[in-house]
Amino acid sequence: MTIRVIQWATGGVGRAAIAGIVDHPELELVGCWVHSKEKAGLDAGEIAEIGPVGVTATQDAAALIASEADCVLYSPVVANPKEVAQILRSGKNVVTPLGWFYPFASGGVPELEEACEAGGVTLHGTGIHPGGITERFPIVLSALSRAVTHIRAEEWSDIRTYDAPQVVGDVMLFGKTPEEAAASPMIQMLGRGFNQSLDMVAKALGVTLDAEKQTRHEVSVATAPIDSPIGPILPGRVAAQRFTWEGTVDGHVFVTARTNWFMGDRNLDPAWTFGSEGERFEIEITGDPSLKTTFHGLHPDSVAEGLRRNKGVVATGIHCVSAVPATVAAASGIRTYLDMPAYGGKAAPHLIGRTSQ
Repeated sequence: MTIRVIQWATGGVGRAAIAGIVDHPELELVGCWVHSKEKAGLDAGEIAEIGPVGVTATQDAAALIASEADCVLYSPVVANPKEVAQILRSGKNVVTPLGWFYPFASGGVPELEEACEAGGVTLHGTGIHPGGITERFPIVLSALSRAVTHIRAEEWSDIRTYDAPQVVGDVMLFGKTPEEAAASPMIQMLGRGFNQSLDMVAKALGVTLDAEKQTRHEVSVATAPIDSPIGPILPGRVAAQRFTWEGTVDGHVFVTARTNWFMGDRNLDPAWTFGSEGERFEIEITGDPSLKTTFHGLHPDSVAEGLRRNKGVVATGIHCVSAVPATVAAASGIRTYLDMPAYGGKAAPHLIGRTSQ
């Protein structure tokens, strides 16, 4: 049976998701919500640059919530829990990269669980970092080791390839003074997701983390002007940031999530670099045996390519698309990787259904 999907928002993640939904043999795109008036009335496929698909984008959220669909792939810039609850109560499952990865120590969970039960549907958080690199894949890899003492998930990315200049400049506070950046809300905003990742990994490996998690925010400043999509980063202004979240057991670090976001890796003080392996994601398990896995291919080859189509953003959207069938089939409630069966992607459409000659 075809699963009817509404794409909610058409930023980088949403555009990638539209292409993924259209290609997926089990899914049908039946609706598309957009934030801007400029996109309203356009064909969703044209927004995603894949050609017309016969679905008109709209700003009428109420009409979409009232429409017939099985699942909403929810990816606006910022999640609205009340809106998510409305969608759930309407009988539509929700897959999102914006949180609810393992939210049971967070606020608002009872209201969303009640909405899931009222609609007989599921809420599932997935994505990439957090949402995959930080918890799904470390849990799988940990099965290769015994006596695990530490798990680390870490990202190195050139933030110049992130096509959201207002977020980079006004929320992340790149280009500001170190004193201004110290007041960035990002450690708290991102921590809502990454701290859930720490909790999920701890639960899966059978440990109880200390009540207070450790967080660190470090910055590096430009030593010479650095060109960037938000304008030149002047000497003495923030050109790189590192965010760390750690869960401890009896004061000893057991699980670490970290992001390294740089405006390139030249002319920085401290002189942080991507290192010989370049931009990447890493997962490291310390145990018997210890192991390290590096993910390449999730970063663009250049800043210009990233601003056109960022591979990491695409992967975030496709991970959400891949989760839709399992989410629709799951029992109602907030369901995490610990509840769901393993799910994967699909072959290219021209290969599906072929038989051997």
